[in-house]
Amino acid sequence: MTDAFRTVSEPASARITRSKSRFLAHALPVSSHDEIDAELARLRKAFHDATHVCSAYRLHAGTSHLEGADDAGEPAGSAGMPILRQIEKADLFGVLVVVVRYFGGVKLGIGGLIRAYSEAAGAAVDAATIVVRRVEVDVRVAFPPEVTSGVMGTIHRHRAKIRHIEYDPSGVALVTLPPSRVDAFVDALREATGARATAEVRS
Repeated sequence: MTDAFRTVSEPASARITRSKSRFLAHALPVSSHDEIDAELARLRKAFHDATHVCSAYRLHAGTSHLEGADDAGEPAGSAGMPILRQIEKADLFGVLVVVVRYFGGVKLGIGGLIRAYSEAAGAAVDAATIVVRRVEVDVRVAFPPEVTSGVMGTIHRHRAKIRHIEYDPSGVALVTLPPSRVDAFVDALREATGARATAEVRS
């Protein structure tokens, strides 16, 4: 469970040539599968004449992460995974790395492909500006009016940010706080209200 993660602040690119094959690498900030799909569609269209458009991504998902890799027609494990390993090596999340290959007429072999895709992806990551993004989790708190004091006291003690609150007829508050403090907040809320307040963590 992490309260922050490293990512790229804006798109970055790099290119290398290996045995006449050109590898054009792009590191892009993304936050969802929809963004990944849109970026891949854009790059496939922009490089419609390329031999392969291989990719890997890593997304931050609250208390966990999601990742994926695509060899896009290259031999299994020779493109997508080497790209993903470079993302992992840099400890990045919220990132899509795409490596476009133009075949130069000379076969590289599995080992050569792994090295080339790894080097191209690594070069794009190295060219990117890395920033730290803070993570916050939304928690919806529902409570009867008579325990309002206990709820508000718990919110303030745990430094949760109130995004919205209403009292008609029962109380409902939407708060945010770092993932590492969610469990303690929920436990304290239960204790302060005699379990009369409920907390729903939203992903």
